[in-house]
Amino acid sequence: MSCRLVHIGFGNMVAADRVVAIINPASAPMRRLRDEARESGLLVDATQGRKTRAILVMDSKHVVISAIQPETISARFMDASDEESAEKIKDGDK
Repeated sequence: MSCRLVHIGFGNMVAADRVVAIINPASAPMRRLRDEARESGLLVDATQGRKTRAILVMDSKHVVISAIQPETISARFMDASDEESAEKIKDGDK
């Protein structure tokens, strides 16, 4: 079993199959989600002190904040899934 990791900025990675949602943090409910995760000890801060631009919700109820735009992170997820699909096709030809 291989675990696909996706870069979320500043050398930080998350397991792609564990991410439930990638959210823009601009709305009040998302700020509340981040604050509640911080209070409960489930917040992972991957911003390196920069402005939060994306919130990743994990299947373990952890909340990861990143300084990379949600669109950039989702594009990285798509690139990783394209590479995985190409590997499956290549392995199927053997």
